[in-house]
Order: sequence, then C-alpha cells, then structure tokens
Amino acid sequence: MEVNGHSIMELSGKIALVTGGGTGIGKSIAEALAGGGARVAAASRNPAHLEFARAGGPFMAVEMDVRDKAHVQSGVAKIRESWGPIDILINNAGISGLTAMDDANDRRWRDIIETNLTGSYLVTKEVLKFMRNHADGRIINVSSVLGKFGVPGYAAYCSAKHGIIGFTRAVALEVVGRGITVNAICPGWVETEMARQGIEESSAFEGITPEAFRKRAVEMVPIKRFLEADEVSGLVLYLVSKKAAGITGQAINICGGQTMV
Repeated sequence: MEVNGHSIMELSGKIALVTGGGTGIGKSIAEALAGGGARVAAASRNPAHLEFARAGGPFMAVEMDVRDKAHVQSGVAKIRESWGPIDILINNAGISGLTAMDDANDRRWRDIIETNLTGSYLVTKEVLKFMRNHADGRIINVSSVLGKFGVPGYAAYCSAKHGIIGFTRAVALEVVGRGITVNAICPGWVETEMARQGIEESSAFEGITPEAFRKRAVEMVPIKRFLEADEVSGLVLYLVSKKAAGITGQAINICGGQTMV
C-alpha cells in the first residue's frame, strides 16, 4: 500500500486508539489507519461525533472524556477487553479558544490545558501500561505550529501545544528501551471545522472580517493554501510504519512552510 508516494507497513493485526477521532483531523487519521488494515477505536466525549464508528467493522466507538482519569481507564479497558492491547495511540483530542489575559474567567484556560495536555498525559499513561514491548508500538501526539510560536489571545492553546512537544520528548526517552516511538506532529492551518471557528473568533478579536482574516492567513503560508486533513493523516501513516522506526522524540511540522523551526 502507498500513501502520498510512500510505501507503508501493512497494519493488519494492529489496534489503534484515536482520541478526538470523530471529526476533522482525528476522523481522517482514524479512517486512514482503518484503510491500512488496523482496527481503530475512535474516542470522543461527544457521542454524536462517533456515529460513523458505530457500524462496527474496523471501527469501535468509545465515549471518552480525556480529562477524566476514570473515563480514560474504562475506555482503554473496553478496547483491551474487546480487541487486545493498543499498538498505536494518536493523542488528537483538543480544543482551542481565546484566553485573553484580561478575561476574568479562568474556566476556558483550564478546559484547554486539561483537554489538550493533561488528557494526552492520562491516555498515554493508561495505554503504556499494556502496550507491548518491541512490537512496533507507536504514540503520536498532535501538537500545532502554535507549539512552536505564540499568537496573541491564545495563551492557553499555545501553552498546551508547546507542552505537548515537551511531553513528547520526555516520554520518547522514557519508553525508548521498550521499542516504542513517540513523536509529535505540528499542523498549520487545516481545512476543518476547528479552523473555521478559529477564524471567526480571531477575526472578531482583531476587529476584522473572517474573509479578511482568512486571506491574510493564507498569505502567511508559503504554499498559499490551507492543508487538507488527509495530508496530515498521510504523515501519520508514515510515522506508524516500519520505515519510521528510527524517528522518535521529534516534533514534525506539516504546515506548508509556515514555520521552519
């Protein structure tokens, strides 16, 4: 099988968990992994996002709030009891939103940090208890180009995504002796509902129209377009392949040249 010109491993027999797997980038990754032969548990705290996974076949729908340790433990147990230990973990669950420093309400800050960063910690910790040693185990954490630079008004999201990169590097070294690789991917603008919401919120924050904000955003991307979700899932398929066995502890940009760091 080839994806984006790259030969990838046959994923038959592999079990994957994709958090935030019901929409956008997460759903694209879940479908790509299933297309490669893996059985894929798609997790979301919103049951409505999991309808596609309820049909069975290569998919399992798992209602999971990654902020809640007990929820995470029960979700991972459901997968393990039905299919066996997880071989591929994609920590994709995440939310964004403005957290301006003059906002008196700290609730959104906590929700963003707990969902994006603490959620990745809780899920990884639980999955690693059962992930097999020296069996091509893979963990991929979805960060962002905002894990490489800052944006005014988005302190919580930038902090969480910077944190994901540090988390990735530390855990990669912790589990390297088990033959498990841990990497982060850092997407730029991707054509998703989250991007649309971000454009609307950011344009309002700056006092310009969404159209003007998007036009400026596109101009700041060297390839002059937003990415598609399947371009991101193509990178994920490479990173879970045997060809990527020598890649660990990395934060890999997929951003149309938006950042070079």
